[in-house]
Amino acid sequence: MPSLRYKRNGVMVTNKDKAKNMAQVAKGEGEEVAGKTTGDDKLEAEGNADQMKGNMKQAGEKIKDAFKK
Repeated sequence: MPSLRYKRNGVMVTNKDKAKNMAQVAKGEGEEVAGKTTGDDKLEAEGNADQMKGNMKQAGEKIKDAFKK
């Protein structure tokens, strides 16, 4: 079973980062749907932004993982 902890820049990190990124994407999806349903363009845009941020962070984690191996 792989370890849930590893060092990044000398600091111990867990897979919590990845979970937080996935949660941010899910939150953004919810906001986007709520914005579309209620006709709130601002909420829909915030949801889209949260999704993009979470996806970018996930991509960064994947790149780090690739170099870690």
